[in-house]
Amino acid sequence: QVQLQESGPGLVKPSETLSLTCTVSGGSITLNYYYYNWIRQPPGKGLEWMGAIDYDGSTYYSPSLKSRISISRDTSKNQFTLQLRSVTPEDTAVYYCATSLILTTTDNRDEYDYWGQGTQVTVSS
Repeated sequence: QVQLQESGPGLVKPSETLSLTCTVSGGSITLNYYYYNWIRQPPGKGLEWMGAIDYDGSTYYSPSLKSRISISRDTSKNQFTLQLRSVTPEDTAVYYCATSLILTTTDNRDEYDYWGQGTQVTVSS
């Protein structure tokens, strides 16, 4: 059973960089043939796929975020990390990490296999 846990600051100031880490247990991120996704849900809105990194380390980003987002991994810690630069209050959301067996950009929760519990990030001065 794969388990995921997000961690990172809950409050980020405008123009700064949001950094979140997802720790994966129950399987190596280099051996399981999963895509490791970051997804967010702003208040009152639906899910938004942000990007993913696969078991081979290749990255995939939402076109709308491509200029600001980076996803990387630390295989020694079995973690993958989200960085979102130049944040604004519109980036306030609950951020989730989740796995999928295929590369999917859908906002359909059922397309993802395992989820972290989510972490609230607020962008405010």
